[in-house]
Amino acid sequence: MGLALLLGLLLCRAGDLLALLRSDCIAAEQLCLSDAACNGTYRTLENCALAKTRLLPLDHDSRVRCLNAELDLGNSSLLHCKCHRRMKRQEHCLRVFWTVHSSMTDGYFNLETSPYENPANEGHWKTDYNKLAALLSGSQLAGDATNPCLKATHVCNLSKKCVRLRTDYASICTRGAGSEDRCDRRKCHRGLRNFFEKVPEDFTKRILFCPCQDELCGERRRKTIVPDCSFQYNTKPNCLWLLDSCLEDHICKSRLADFQQNCQPADTSPDGCSQHNHAACLQAYMGMIGTPMTPNYVSNSSVEISLWCTCESSGNQKEKCDQILSMFESNKCLENTIWSQMHLKQTALERQEDLFYSSSLNFQGDSASTALASEISQVAEGKTQRDISEHSSMPMASSVYSGAAISWPSLALFLPLLLSPR
Repeated sequence: MGLALLLGLLLCRAGDLLALLRSDCIAAEQLCLSDAACNGTYRTLENCALAKTRLLPLDHDSRVRCLNAELDLGNSSLLHCKCHRRMKRQEHCLRVFWTVHSSMTDGYFNLETSPYENPANEGHWKTDYNKLAALLSGSQLAGDATNPCLKATHVCNLSKKCVRLRTDYASICTRGAGSEDRCDRRKCHRGLRNFFEKVPEDFTKRILFCPCQDELCGERRRKTIVPDCSFQYNTKPNCLWLLDSCLEDHICKSRLADFQQNCQPADTSPDGCSQHNHAACLQAYMGMIGTPMTPNYVSNSSVEISLWCTCESSGNQKEKCDQILSMFESNKCLENTIWSQMHLKQTALERQEDLFYSSSLNFQGDSASTALASEISQVAEGKTQRDISEHSSMPMASSVYSGAAISWPSLALFLPLLLSPR
Protein backbone atom coordinates (compact mmCIF):
# COMPACT_ATOMS: atom_id res chain seq x y z
CA MET A 1 0.00 0.00 0.00
CA GLY A 2 2.83 2.35 0.95
CA LEU A 3 4.66 1.60 -2.34
CA ALA A 4 1.52 2.33 -4.36
CA LEU A 5 1.09 5.66 -2.55
CA LEU A 6 4.73 6.59 -3.22
CA LEU A 7 4.38 5.68 -6.90
CA GLY A 8 1.23 7.78 -7.13
CA LEU A 9 3.01 10.79 -5.64
CA LEU A 10 5.91 10.40 -8.05
CA LEU A 11 3.54 10.21 -11.03
CA CYS A 12 1.72 13.29 -9.77
CA ARG A 13 4.98 15.22 -9.47
CA ALA A 14 6.01 14.06 -12.94
CA GLY A 15 2.69 15.31 -14.29
CA ASP A 16 3.23 18.69 -12.66
CA LEU A 17 6.72 18.91 -14.18
CA LEU A 18 5.40 18.00 -17.61
CA ALA A 19 2.68 20.65 -17.32
CA LEU A 20 5.31 23.23 -16.37
CA LEU A 21 7.46 22.30 -19.36
CA ARG A 22 4.48 22.53 -21.70
CA SER A 23 3.66 25.99 -20.38
CA ASP A 24 7.16 27.17 -21.33
CA CYS A 25 7.13 28.53 -24.88
CA ILE A 26 10.66 27.26 -25.61
CA ALA A 27 9.73 23.71 -24.61
CA ALA A 28 6.42 24.02 -26.52
CA GLU A 29 8.32 25.15 -29.62
CA GLN A 30 10.55 22.08 -29.47
CA LEU A 31 7.54 19.79 -29.21
CA CYS A 32 5.91 21.49 -32.19
CA LEU A 33 9.02 21.32 -34.37
CA SER A 34 9.21 17.56 -33.79
CA ASP A 35 5.77 17.13 -35.39
CA ALA A 36 5.59 17.54 -39.19
CA ALA A 37 2.11 19.15 -39.31
CA CYS A 38 2.77 21.51 -36.41
CA ASN A 39 6.20 22.37 -37.84
CA GLY A 40 4.68 23.52 -41.13
CA THR A 41 2.03 25.63 -39.39
CA TYR A 42 4.64 27.22 -37.13
CA ARG A 43 6.89 28.13 -40.08
CA THR A 44 3.94 29.89 -41.71
CA LEU A 45 3.36 31.89 -38.53
CA GLU A 46 7.06 32.81 -38.41
CA ASN A 47 6.77 34.33 -41.89
CA CYS A 48 3.64 36.22 -40.86
CA ALA A 49 5.36 37.63 -37.76
CA LEU A 50 8.45 38.56 -39.77
CA ALA A 51 6.36 40.49 -42.28
CA LYS A 52 4.69 42.45 -39.48
CA THR A 53 8.04 43.17 -37.80
CA ARG A 54 9.35 44.63 -41.05
CA LEU A 55 6.07 46.54 -41.58
CA LEU A 56 5.49 44.74 -44.87
CA PRO A 57 1.89 45.03 -46.11
CA LEU A 58 0.03 41.70 -46.33
CA ASP A 59 -2.55 41.14 -49.05
CA HIS A 60 -5.93 39.59 -48.28
CA ASP A 61 -4.84 36.01 -49.05
CA SER A 62 -1.75 36.33 -46.86
CA ARG A 63 -3.79 37.66 -43.93
CA VAL A 64 -6.23 34.77 -44.27
CA ARG A 65 -3.36 32.28 -44.42
CA CYS A 66 -1.83 33.73 -41.26
CA LEU A 67 -5.14 33.65 -39.40
CA ASN A 68 -5.81 30.05 -40.50
CA ALA A 69 -2.34 29.00 -39.37
CA GLU A 70 -3.03 30.40 -35.91
CA LEU A 71 -6.37 28.57 -35.81
CA ASP A 72 -4.72 25.34 -37.01
CA LEU A 73 -2.68 25.19 -33.83
CA GLY A 74 -5.89 24.18 -32.07
CA ASN A 75 -5.03 22.75 -28.67
CA SER A 76 -1.29 22.81 -29.26
CA SER A 77 0.75 23.70 -26.20
CA LEU A 78 2.18 26.58 -28.26
CA LEU A 79 -1.16 28.35 -28.17
CA HIS A 80 -1.25 28.39 -24.37
CA CYS A 81 2.44 28.72 -23.52
CA LYS A 82 3.87 31.45 -21.30
CA CYS A 83 7.28 32.80 -20.31
CA HIS A 84 8.81 33.34 -16.89
CA ARG A 85 10.17 36.73 -15.88
CA ARG A 86 13.54 35.51 -14.64
CA MET A 87 14.07 32.63 -17.04
CA LYS A 88 17.15 32.12 -19.17
CA ARG A 89 16.65 32.75 -22.90
CA GLN A 90 13.70 34.99 -22.03
CA GLU A 91 13.90 36.89 -25.32
CA HIS A 92 13.71 33.61 -27.30
CA CYS A 93 10.66 32.56 -25.30
CA LEU A 94 8.97 35.91 -25.95
CA ARG A 95 9.75 35.68 -29.66
CA VAL A 96 7.96 32.31 -29.80
CA PHE A 97 4.94 33.75 -27.96
CA TRP A 98 4.57 36.69 -30.36
CA THR A 99 5.11 34.43 -33.37
CA VAL A 100 2.07 32.42 -32.33
CA HIS A 101 0.04 35.48 -31.32
CA SER A 102 1.11 37.87 -34.06
CA SER A 103 -2.51 38.89 -34.75
CA MET A 104 -2.63 40.43 -31.26
CA THR A 105 -0.25 43.20 -32.34
CA ASP A 106 -2.57 44.70 -34.95
CA GLY A 107 -3.63 47.48 -32.62
CA TYR A 108 -2.57 49.15 -29.41
CA PHE A 109 -5.51 47.96 -27.32
CA ASN A 110 -5.01 44.35 -28.41
CA LEU A 111 -1.92 43.97 -26.19
CA GLU A 112 -3.98 42.87 -23.21
CA THR A 113 -2.78 39.27 -22.85
CA SER A 114 0.52 39.06 -21.05
CA PRO A 115 3.08 36.55 -22.32
CA TYR A 116 4.29 36.13 -18.76
CA GLU A 117 3.24 33.48 -16.29
CA ASN A 118 0.90 34.60 -13.52
CA PRO A 119 3.11 35.97 -10.69
CA ALA A 120 1.18 33.77 -8.24
CA ASN A 121 2.50 30.69 -10.07
CA GLU A 122 6.11 31.82 -9.85
CA GLY A 123 8.08 30.95 -6.73
CA HIS A 124 8.44 33.73 -4.16
CA TRP A 125 12.03 34.70 -3.49
CA LYS A 126 13.34 34.04 -0.03
CA THR A 127 15.57 36.98 0.81
CA ASP A 128 17.72 38.17 3.66
CA TYR A 129 16.42 41.74 3.54
CA ASN A 130 15.03 41.78 7.09
CA LYS A 131 18.19 40.18 8.44
CA LEU A 132 20.41 42.76 6.77
CA ALA A 133 18.12 45.62 7.80
CA ALA A 134 18.31 44.46 11.42
CA LEU A 135 22.12 44.38 11.24
CA LEU A 136 22.17 47.86 9.76
CA SER A 137 19.85 49.37 12.34
CA GLY A 138 22.37 49.06 15.16
CA SER A 139 25.30 50.53 13.24
CA GLN A 140 26.49 54.07 12.52
CA LEU A 141 25.72 53.39 8.85
CA ALA A 142 22.00 53.37 9.61
CA GLY A 143 21.53 56.97 8.57
CA ASP A 144 18.66 59.40 8.92
CA ALA A 145 15.27 57.90 9.77
CA THR A 146 13.56 60.71 7.82
CA ASN A 147 15.04 59.44 4.54
CA PRO A 148 13.70 55.92 3.91
CA CYS A 149 15.24 55.95 0.41
CA LEU A 150 18.68 56.25 1.98
CA LYS A 151 17.91 53.44 4.40
CA ALA A 152 16.80 51.15 1.56
CA THR A 153 20.01 51.97 -0.32
CA HIS A 154 22.17 51.09 2.69
CA VAL A 155 20.46 47.73 3.10
CA CYS A 156 21.03 47.09 -0.62
CA ASN A 157 24.73 47.86 -0.07
CA LEU A 158 24.95 44.95 2.38
CA SER A 159 23.68 42.47 -0.22
CA LYS A 160 26.40 41.40 -2.65
CA LYS A 161 23.99 40.87 -5.54
CA CYS A 162 22.03 44.08 -4.92
CA VAL A 163 25.07 46.35 -4.63
CA ARG A 164 26.85 44.68 -7.56
CA LEU A 165 23.94 45.02 -10.02
CA ARG A 166 23.09 48.50 -8.78
CA THR A 167 26.68 49.58 -9.23
CA ASP A 168 26.72 48.01 -12.71
CA TYR A 169 23.81 50.05 -14.04
CA ALA A 170 24.92 53.21 -12.22
CA SER A 171 28.35 53.00 -13.85
CA ILE A 172 26.86 52.53 -17.32
CA CYS A 173 24.02 55.04 -17.04
CA THR A 174 26.07 57.88 -15.56
CA ARG A 175 28.81 57.64 -18.18
CA GLY A 176 28.15 60.61 -20.48
CA ALA A 177 24.75 61.40 -18.93
CA GLY A 178 23.99 65.10 -18.64
CA SER A 179 27.02 66.13 -20.70
CA GLU A 180 27.81 66.73 -24.34
CA ASP A 181 28.65 63.05 -24.71
CA ARG A 182 25.69 60.76 -25.18
CA CYS A 183 25.21 57.93 -22.73
CA ASP A 184 24.69 54.43 -24.09
CA ARG A 185 20.94 54.22 -23.45
CA ARG A 186 20.64 50.65 -24.72
CA LYS A 187 23.29 49.38 -22.29
CA CYS A 188 21.82 51.52 -19.52
CA HIS A 189 18.39 49.95 -20.09
CA ARG A 190 19.89 46.46 -20.08
CA GLY A 191 21.63 47.18 -16.77
CA LEU A 192 18.38 48.43 -15.24
CA ARG A 193 16.49 45.34 -16.43
CA ASN A 194 19.17 43.11 -14.91
CA PHE A 195 18.81 44.91 -11.58
CA PHE A 196 15.02 44.72 -11.42
CA GLU A 197 14.89 41.13 -12.71
CA LYS A 198 17.67 39.57 -10.66
CA VAL A 199 17.52 41.43 -7.34
CA PRO A 200 14.71 40.27 -5.03
CA GLU A 201 11.71 42.60 -4.87
CA ASP A 202 12.19 43.10 -1.13
CA PHE A 203 15.13 45.30 -2.11
CA THR A 204 13.97 46.85 -5.39
CA LYS A 205 10.49 47.87 -4.21
CA ARG A 206 11.85 49.63 -1.13
CA ILE A 207 14.40 51.53 -3.23
CA LEU A 208 11.99 52.58 -5.99
CA PHE A 209 8.87 53.21 -3.91
CA CYS A 210 10.28 54.63 -0.70
CA PRO A 211 7.85 57.07 0.99
CA CYS A 212 9.34 60.57 1.18
CA GLN A 213 8.45 63.55 3.34
CA ASP A 214 10.75 66.09 1.71
CA GLU A 215 12.19 66.96 -1.70
CA LEU A 216 15.70 65.79 -0.87
CA CYS A 217 14.39 62.27 -0.35
CA GLY A 218 12.11 62.69 -3.39
CA GLU A 219 15.04 63.63 -5.59
CA ARG A 220 16.94 60.51 -4.55
CA ARG A 221 13.86 58.44 -5.38
CA ARG A 222 13.40 60.11 -8.78
CA LYS A 223 17.07 59.62 -9.63
CA THR A 224 17.06 55.91 -8.75
CA ILE A 225 17.00 54.94 -12.44
CA VAL A 226 19.51 57.65 -13.50
CA PRO A 227 16.86 59.45 -15.57
CA ASP A 228 19.34 61.68 -17.41
CA CYS A 229 20.23 58.59 -19.44
CA SER A 230 17.43 56.04 -19.04
CA PHE A 231 14.41 58.34 -19.18
CA GLN A 232 15.03 61.76 -20.71
CA TYR A 233 15.96 62.82 -24.23
CA ASN A 234 17.17 66.29 -25.21
CA THR A 235 13.69 66.91 -26.58
CA LYS A 236 10.48 65.04 -25.82
CA PRO A 237 9.58 62.63 -28.63
CA ASN A 238 6.00 61.99 -29.67
CA CYS A 239 4.35 59.24 -27.60
CA LEU A 240 3.33 57.45 -30.82
CA TRP A 241 6.99 57.18 -31.79
CA LEU A 242 7.77 55.84 -28.31
CA LEU A 243 5.06 53.19 -28.73
CA ASP A 244 6.35 52.17 -32.16
CA SER A 245 9.85 51.76 -30.71
CA CYS A 246 8.40 49.55 -27.99
CA LEU A 247 6.37 47.34 -30.32
CA GLU A 248 9.48 46.64 -32.42
CA ASP A 249 11.19 45.13 -29.36
CA HIS A 250 9.99 41.75 -28.02
CA ILE A 251 10.90 42.58 -24.43
CA CYS A 252 9.28 46.03 -24.39
CA LYS A 253 6.17 44.76 -26.19
CA SER A 254 5.87 41.95 -23.64
CA ARG A 255 6.34 44.25 -20.66
CA LEU A 256 3.74 46.64 -22.10
CA ALA A 257 1.24 43.78 -22.53
CA ASP A 258 1.95 42.69 -18.95
CA PHE A 259 1.46 46.25 -17.72
CA GLN A 260 -1.81 46.65 -19.62
CA GLN A 261 -3.16 43.41 -18.22
CA ASN A 262 -2.16 43.88 -14.59
CA CYS A 263 -2.52 47.67 -14.24
CA GLN A 264 -5.78 47.98 -16.18
CA PRO A 265 -7.88 50.58 -14.33
CA ALA A 266 -11.52 49.95 -13.45
CA ASP A 267 -13.74 52.78 -12.20
CA THR A 268 -16.12 50.40 -10.42
CA SER A 269 -13.37 48.56 -8.53
CA PRO A 270 -12.68 49.64 -4.93
CA ASP A 271 -8.92 49.41 -5.49
CA GLY A 272 -9.11 50.95 -8.96
CA CYS A 273 -7.76 47.80 -10.67
CA SER A 274 -9.65 45.37 -12.88
CA GLN A 275 -7.39 42.50 -11.74
CA HIS A 276 -7.51 43.47 -8.04
CA ASN A 277 -3.83 42.60 -7.70
CA HIS A 278 -1.55 45.42 -6.59
CA ALA A 279 1.47 43.13 -6.35
CA ALA A 280 1.13 42.08 -10.00
CA CYS A 281 0.67 45.71 -11.11
CA LEU A 282 3.74 46.79 -9.15
CA GLN A 283 5.81 44.03 -10.74
CA ALA A 284 4.49 44.97 -14.20
CA TYR A 285 5.38 48.63 -13.64
CA MET A 286 8.94 47.75 -12.61
CA GLY A 287 9.14 45.56 -15.71
CA MET A 288 8.67 48.66 -17.89
CA ILE A 289 11.86 50.21 -16.49
CA GLY A 290 14.75 49.57 -18.84
CA THR A 291 12.60 49.56 -22.01
CA PRO A 292 12.04 52.28 -24.64
CA MET A 293 8.88 53.16 -22.67
CA THR A 294 10.62 53.62 -19.33
CA PRO A 295 8.39 55.60 -16.93
CA ASN A 296 9.54 57.69 -13.95
CA TYR A 297 8.46 60.20 -11.33
CA VAL A 298 7.83 63.64 -12.83
CA SER A 299 9.13 65.67 -9.87
CA ASN A 300 10.83 65.53 -6.47
CA SER A 301 7.69 66.57 -4.61
CA SER A 302 5.09 64.08 -5.85
CA VAL A 303 4.57 60.43 -6.74
CA GLU A 304 3.05 61.23 -10.13
CA ILE A 305 4.33 58.99 -12.93
CA SER A 306 4.69 59.73 -16.63
CA LEU A 307 6.51 58.84 -19.83
CA TRP A 308 9.02 61.24 -21.35
CA CYS A 309 6.95 62.10 -24.42
CA THR A 310 4.42 64.57 -25.78
CA CYS A 311 1.26 64.43 -27.88
CA GLU A 312 1.87 67.69 -29.68
CA SER A 313 1.75 67.45 -33.47
CA SER A 314 -0.08 64.10 -33.38
CA GLY A 315 -2.52 65.10 -36.10
CA ASN A 316 -5.54 62.83 -36.41
CA GLN A 317 -3.92 60.34 -33.99
CA LYS A 318 -4.10 62.75 -31.06
CA GLU A 319 -6.70 60.64 -29.25
CA LYS A 320 -4.59 57.49 -29.52
CA CYS A 321 -1.53 59.41 -28.35
CA ASP A 322 -3.40 60.76 -25.31
CA GLN A 323 -4.47 57.23 -24.43
CA ILE A 324 -0.86 56.06 -24.45
CA LEU A 325 0.19 58.87 -22.12
CA SER A 326 -2.80 58.39 -19.82
CA MET A 327 -1.76 54.77 -19.20
CA PHE A 328 0.73 56.23 -16.74
CA GLU A 329 -0.44 59.79 -16.00
CA SER A 330 -4.12 59.11 -15.30
CA ASN A 331 -4.07 55.47 -14.28
CA LYS A 332 -5.99 55.12 -11.01
CA CYS A 333 -4.90 51.49 -10.64
CA LEU A 334 -1.21 52.40 -10.91
CA GLU A 335 -1.64 55.40 -8.62
CA ASN A 336 -3.37 53.32 -5.92
CA THR A 337 -0.82 50.53 -6.30
CA ILE A 338 2.17 52.83 -5.75
CA TRP A 339 0.40 54.65 -2.93
CA SER A 340 -0.42 51.41 -1.12
CA GLN A 341 3.18 50.19 -1.47
CA MET A 342 4.54 53.41 0.00
CA HIS A 343 2.14 53.32 2.93
CA LEU A 344 2.22 49.67 3.89
CA LYS A 345 1.92 49.12 7.61
CA GLN A 346 5.35 48.51 9.05
CA THR A 347 6.13 45.13 10.51
CA ALA A 348 7.18 44.94 14.15
CA LEU A 349 10.77 44.29 13.02
CA GLU A 350 10.84 47.39 10.79
CA ARG A 351 9.44 49.57 13.57
CA GLN A 352 12.15 48.27 15.87
CA GLU A 353 14.79 49.03 13.21
CA ASP A 354 13.68 52.66 12.96
CA LEU A 355 14.01 53.11 16.72
CA PHE A 356 17.71 52.30 16.38
CA TYR A 357 18.22 54.69 13.48
CA SER A 358 20.87 57.35 14.02
CA SER A 359 20.93 60.79 12.42
CA SER A 360 24.72 61.10 12.66
CA LEU A 361 25.68 59.74 9.23
CA ASN A 362 29.29 60.19 8.15
CA PHE A 363 30.47 58.94 4.75
CA GLN A 364 34.14 59.92 4.69
CA GLY A 365 35.37 56.58 3.46
CA ASP A 366 37.85 56.32 6.33
CA SER A 367 39.38 53.07 7.50
CA ALA A 368 37.09 52.79 10.52
CA SER A 369 33.87 52.99 8.51
CA THR A 370 35.28 50.66 5.85
CA ALA A 371 36.11 48.12 8.53
CA LEU A 372 32.58 48.44 9.92
CA ALA A 373 31.04 47.82 6.50
CA SER A 374 33.27 44.76 6.08
CA GLU A 375 32.27 43.47 9.49
CA ILE A 376 28.56 43.87 8.78
CA SER A 377 28.96 42.12 5.43
CA GLN A 378 30.71 39.23 7.15
CA VAL A 379 27.96 38.91 9.73
CA ALA A 380 25.38 38.88 6.94
CA GLU A 381 27.24 35.96 5.42
CA GLY A 382 27.53 34.19 8.77
CA LYS A 383 31.31 34.57 8.84
CA THR A 384 31.92 36.84 11.79
CA GLN A 385 35.29 35.35 12.67
CA ARG A 386 36.90 35.60 9.23
CA ASP A 387 40.12 37.58 9.08
CA ILE A 388 39.79 41.02 7.47
CA SER A 389 42.64 40.16 5.13
CA GLU A 390 40.30 37.94 3.12
CA HIS A 391 38.68 41.07 1.73
CA SER A 392 41.86 41.87 -0.14
CA SER A 393 41.24 38.86 -2.37
CA MET A 394 37.71 39.95 -3.29
CA PRO A 395 36.96 41.11 -6.86
CA MET A 396 37.75 44.74 -7.55
CA ALA A 397 35.22 47.06 -9.14
CA SER A 398 36.33 49.74 -11.55
CA SER A 399 34.87 53.11 -10.61
CA VAL A 400 34.04 55.30 -13.56
CA TYR A 401 33.92 58.22 -11.18
CA SER A 402 37.48 58.06 -9.91
CA GLY A 403 39.19 55.83 -12.44
CA ALA A 404 40.44 53.72 -9.56
CA ALA A 405 39.68 50.18 -8.48
CA ILE A 406 38.09 49.83 -5.06
CA SER A 407 36.97 46.84 -3.02
CA TRP A 408 33.31 45.94 -2.52
CA PRO A 409 33.22 46.98 1.17
CA SER A 410 34.50 50.44 0.23
CA LEU A 411 32.11 50.58 -2.70
CA ALA A 412 29.24 49.89 -0.32
CA LEU A 413 30.15 53.13 1.43
CA PHE A 414 30.55 55.26 -1.66
CA LEU A 415 27.58 54.07 -3.74
CA PRO A 416 25.02 56.26 -1.95
CA LEU A 417 27.16 59.26 -2.85
CA LEU A 418 27.49 58.20 -6.46
CA LEU A 419 23.73 58.21 -6.97
CA SER A 420 22.90 61.04 -4.61
CA PRO A 421 21.59 64.30 -6.07
CA ARG A 422 24.27 66.84 -6.83
